[in-house]
Amino acid sequence: MNSLCDDNAVAVVGSRQGPREAFEIIVKRHMKDAYFIALGLVGNREDALELSQEAFYRAYRHYDQLKEKGKFFPWFYQILRNLCFSHLRKRKVRRAGSLDDMDAPAGEPEIGHRFDPEMVAERNEAKDRIWRAISRLDEKHREVIILRHFRNLSYEEMAKVLFCNRGTVTSRLYYARKRLKEILDREKGGQPQ
Repeated sequence: MNSLCDDNAVAVVGSRQGPREAFEIIVKRHMKDAYFIALGLVGNREDALELSQEAFYRAYRHYDQLKEKGKFFPWFYQILRNLCFSHLRKRKVRRAGSLDDMDAPAGEPEIGHRFDPEMVAERNEAKDRIWRAISRLDEKHREVIILRHFRNLSYEEMAKVLFCNRGTVTSRLYYARKRLKEILDREKGGQPQ
């Protein structure tokens, strides 16, 4: 099973090569996950790409500080999340607005008999509504929703990445889902948030 939190194979391969080549292997393995996690946290494709690249750059500069090379992703995730949340705080101050204009991630293209303009419009509207609701969650709740439902991390993997125990992850996810449902129910009922 290919786990985000288990980099032992990469560490072994990397130990046979130089540090730069080892880091290139790690980047190739995690670049897609880093981008999609950043996208889920900041909600903008361009910002997500820039932030994930910046996180890899910072990780490379400080790679020698990583004690256990087999535990790269939890360490890297902290760099990425800090950059994303810092970016959101700066953006919030600059714009003094809300995150309602987030770019929702592109869905899979419609194919064959499933292409029905009404269905596509309804799905896109539902996706937009969900992304707007996710953007209204606080950082720790948005983060667990993204990791669990968009990156499919297990509770144990989430605990490793977030440096907390499984119970904390379970609790955060419970309250995140509850809050997300409240936001979606209010929006569906036409009540402003």
